[in-house]
Amino acid sequence: MLKKTALAFAFLTISTAFRCSDPGAFRSAEQSERVGNAYSLLLEGEYVISAYDELIRDISEQEGHDWRLLSAIAYHESRFRSHLVSRRGARGLMQIMPSVARQFGIPVAEAADPVANVWLANKLLSRIMEALRIAAGTPDEDRMSIVLASYNGGLGHVCDARRLARFYGENPDSWEVVKRYLKLKSLPEYYTHEVVECGRFAGSRQTAAYVDDVLGHYKKYCSMVGR
Repeated sequence: MLKKTALAFAFLTISTAFRCSDPGAFRSAEQSERVGNAYSLLLEGEYVISAYDELIRDISEQEGHDWRLLSAIAYHESRFRSHLVSRRGARGLMQIMPSVARQFGIPVAEAADPVANVWLANKLLSRIMEALRIAAGTPDEDRMSIVLASYNGGLGHVCDARRLARFYGENPDSWEVVKRYLKLKSLPEYYTHEVVECGRFAGSRQTAAYVDDVLGHYKKYCSMVGR
């Protein structure tokens, strides 16, 4: 498994932009019904991607996300090992950090539960997409790449890269442009720029590799099963 995704940093940057006095405010009626519900693992021969196909599809469709993309994230994060706990405390299929669970009103002790874990990843993805406000008509691959980069490297750093792109007259909705400015954010003349809010970013190589790996598996899964 590649180095653990920086969900904690993504959470920090998201919570800065979306302050909420009540951490439980993000808990919806739908989530209250879903978390704790039992899903039987599918047996070999009953699933296409993983034994969690039904669970990931069901929860992702409720949130409006492509379940194959969430499956690709799960593969990268845990190889579909629901009881995996990292040295930094990330838990479950999606390797959710305790801070993310608390922000969305889920007790840390329940965060590794597959239902709660996949629900949290979907909610985090939704919140990132809301914050980015990528222009309508942006190619799907650019959109997904920028969202995944935010999920991995932190929303704040990606927003910085997009602000730099706008400042220099480039397209902030192009992944190639955003990727280049993420890399440049390791240099003082860029991370001290007036439009930059989150300072230096040294993880551009890891984030780019993460995006490539997840999208690679997503395309593979799309070829295996229809939405």
